[in-house]
Amino acid sequence: MKRPKVIIVLVLLILTAVIFFQNRETIDTRILFFTVSMSRAAALSLSFLAGLVTGGTLMGLMRHRKSSDGSAA
Repeated sequence: MKRPKVIIVLVLLILTAVIFFQNRETIDTRILFFTVSMSRAAALSLSFLAGLVTGGTLMGLMRHRKSSDGSAA
């Protein structure tokens, strides 16, 4: 049972490394009134993390709302 999990983790690590090394060039990103220079891989990672935080927050709010609506009725 452990072998498939190890293989999946290794494949995901290899894919992450490939994506990182293919996106090492520096890009300029304008955020409101200033410009930030970072690698494309860092920009992708920050966007991914922002999506995870946003999705997790929304799911938490939805679960909280659903549980509080059910107890009030």
